[in-house]
Amino acid sequence: MTKFNPAPSAMNKQQFLDIFGGVYEASPWVADAVWPRVQKAEADELSALRALMRAAVDEAGSERQLALIRAHPELAGRAAIAGEMTDESNSEQKGAGLDQCSPEEFAEFMTLNERYNEKFGFPFIIAVKGHDRKSILLAFRQRIDNDADKEFAAAIEQIHRIAAIRLSVIAGIN
Repeated sequence: MTKFNPAPSAMNKQQFLDIFGGVYEASPWVADAVWPRVQKAEADELSALRALMRAAVDEAGSERQLALIRAHPELAGRAAIAGEMTDESNSEQKGAGLDQCSPEEFAEFMTLNERYNEKFGFPFIIAVKGHDRKSILLAFRQRIDNDADKEFAAAIEQIHRIAAIRLSVIAGIN
């Protein structure tokens, strides 16, 4: 049983949003949605807060979920080049070595990003922790052939994985 220190229930709403508002990329509405349960001390454990935030996304509806997916930057894409990613995304992409792409890898990322966005209307999402450039490119090549529904579901699942990793970091586990 992993608890946060300080406990989310000991925070005021602004403190909670400042700490947990970025768990889901540029979507503080997720943290805001769970705030009533946080106030009741139902989210002081890592697993409980993770489940509540996941449920908020899963219950949000496809339009809001699409906005959440679109809030994520492309991998090794334009936002990375321009320095426009969140600190979390920047750190995660660097951790996977995406800031050290060879010219060939970079060109493939750019081509895949463009094809993927044209096909699905949102960026390719993968929780990069535990991956390197080669395994990310392999997953990218495989998933680009998915149908739209399967890929939408895959993107949401990857976003949940990213959020779980970010929550673990906040809890001091990773």
